[in-house]
Amino acid sequence: MNPKTEKELADNARLLHAWKKFHRDELAEALVGLHRGVMTRLTSHLKQLRSARELVEFIEVQDWSAVDAHTRLIALHEINGAICELREKQGLPPIDDALPGEPLRAFKVIRNIMNQFPAPSGEADSERSE
Repeated sequence: MNPKTEKELADNARLLHAWKKFHRDELAEALVGLHRGVMTRLTSHLKQLRSARELVEFIEVQDWSAVDAHTRLIALHEINGAICELREKQGLPPIDDALPGEPLRAFKVIRNIMNQFPAPSGEADSERSE
């Protein structure tokens, strides 16, 4: 392997490691933060996930109106990963977005449920500017 390819692979590995650490840290903060109750219930549910339908039903009964937009994004990241893992365990491709005219898949249904509420305390405005 040439040195340029080796450097590129090393850079990609370093970036992937940093990206995964960032998301682990974000989740760790959410699990001790203001919305730790819903996040703890969510992570517990995701650890034993058996079906997307069951996950949608779980998401529907949570009070997302009280959860800030940043925490909802962390939750969506975790949900996306869990759905991909579940699909792979079932021998399916990890991602299967609906084509136009098809029913929405679980992730988009969940995202719509969680984001039907405005962000508390005007947080949506500050996040758009970042």
